[in-house]
Parts: sequence; C-alpha cells; structure tokens
Amino acid sequence: MAEKQIFALLYDFDKTLSPKDMQEYAFIPEIGMNANDFWNKCKETELSNNMDQILAYMYVMREMANKKFSLTREKLMELGKDVKLFDGLQTWFKRINDYIISKNMIPEHYIISSGLKEIIEGTSISDEFKMIYAAEFMYNNRGEACWPAMAVNYTSKTQFMFRINKGILPVTQNAELNSYMPKSERRIPFKNMIYIGDGLTDVPCMKLVRVNSGHSIAVYQDEKQKPLVNEMIVQGRVDFVKKADYSKGSSLEKTVLAIIDKVYADNILDTMHNKNYDRAQKEILKID
Repeated sequence: MAEKQIFALLYDFDKTLSPKDMQEYAFIPEIGMNANDFWNKCKETELSNNMDQILAYMYVMREMANKKFSLTREKLMELGKDVKLFDGLQTWFKRINDYIISKNMIPEHYIISSGLKEIIEGTSISDEFKMIYAAEFMYNNRGEACWPAMAVNYTSKTQFMFRINKGILPVTQNAELNSYMPKSERRIPFKNMIYIGDGLTDVPCMKLVRVNSGHSIAVYQDEKQKPLVNEMIVQGRVDFVKKADYSKGSSLEKTVLAIIDKVYADNILDTMHNKNYDRAQKEILKID
C-alpha cells in the first residue's frame, strides 16, 4: 500500500489569524505606549540605522521592556494569552484535520510569521502547529532576551517553505536544506500546500506555492482592506481572496475544503497515470 501523502496548511499570523499585530494586545500597553508611537519608534530605529525592520522592532521591544520588566521567554508567552483570534479558529483545526483525514491524507499546520515566536507559543492555538517559524530572541543566563536568535522578514519566509517541502525542519540544518533533493523524495510536495496570508509581505510565499502547483489565499478583515487583496488576485499573486472568518461553513472554509478535494482527486489521477505508464512500459519491453 502506498504511503499516505501529507497535506499542509501554512499561515502568516498577524492580521491572518489575529486581527492586529500581536504586540498591540498586551506588550505595548505594558510598556506604557500606544500602538502608533511604538511602531513609529520602530520605523525611526529602522531608518536611522539602515536596519532590517524585524531586527528594528525586536531591538525596540527589548529596550522599552527593560525599562518596565524583564523580557523573558516566560513573560512573552504570558503576553500571548491576551492575543485575540479570528472567529472560528478554536474549532478550525479539528474540522480541517478531520476532512483531510477523510481524504486519506495526513494533516499538518505551520506558522511562517514575521511576528514573535514566543508570543505565538503563548496563544491558545499554539499546539496545533507542527512548527512555528517566526522571529525569536536569544536569552542570557538570567533568562533575559539579549540578542535576536531569528529574524523572519518577507523574503526569508520562503526558506521555511522549502524546509517544509523537503522535510528539513530544524533551522540549523542549512547544508541539508541547500543540498539537491529530487522532487519525488520531498516530504510534502508544493501541490499539497495552501498558504494563507493577508498582505504584501506574504507575496513571495504566495507566488512560490502558486508556481509550484500549490494554492494561496489572501484574507482580509473588512472592506477597508479588501482593495489590497483584490489587487493581489488581479495581479496573479494569489488564487483566492476571502474574509478572515474561520467559522464552520464560511467561504474561507469552503474554499479550503474544495482545494483539499482537488488535491485528493489529482493524487488519484497521478497514481492511475503512473500505474498505466508502468504497465505500458512493461508491455513495450515484452514486445521488443
């Protein structure tokens, strides 16, 4: 019996699974700032130091937190408990998993985010993900954040898609990631992937999965954000535009289930083709 294929859903986090940037729920209020002032300070730090924007916000987080409290992994995870999620997400994973399993495939979920891994790990859905790829701090012997261990920007996001594709998940395995691997040996083909994101920072991942026969979905919260994602589908950057509603029966869920149906049917046809090809080849060799 052929080994079951894996079907993977890959998600951005901020404004994809959660309505706001994750720092805005608890971290920014705890350092005594408002969101606009915090992000303006991050932008100022980025521009004045010719700095990667992810490294800039991590630096500002550390500097501002140190004036109020110790920035530890435990503290950041605690802040994650206050992050709000879009409607339906508490039951989304079981519903999607059950459907994928019914199609004789194995479900897996991944986060690829420029947000902070420690905060995501504190959310109520963190256990649903096989891996969370996001920005992360290094901690000193007192357990305090002292340096970035990982920064994930919009272009570096794509490396994690190849990690998922090849099954080389640890971020320190770089030689293995860059080594040649035939498509037939890769753990999850791109055609068995859906990438769900909300904006321009997700475009490299969306394009990567699309050009490799996978699917991408751009989500929006309200009519104000809809023009941006509409442009993305018209420009050929995404396959679908859907409201960020993960509830049972929502348009987003129906779209994901339809993609799963298509992948299931394509896999059956591929198996039939391969068997037909092998049989034809054997018959030709027998005639010769």
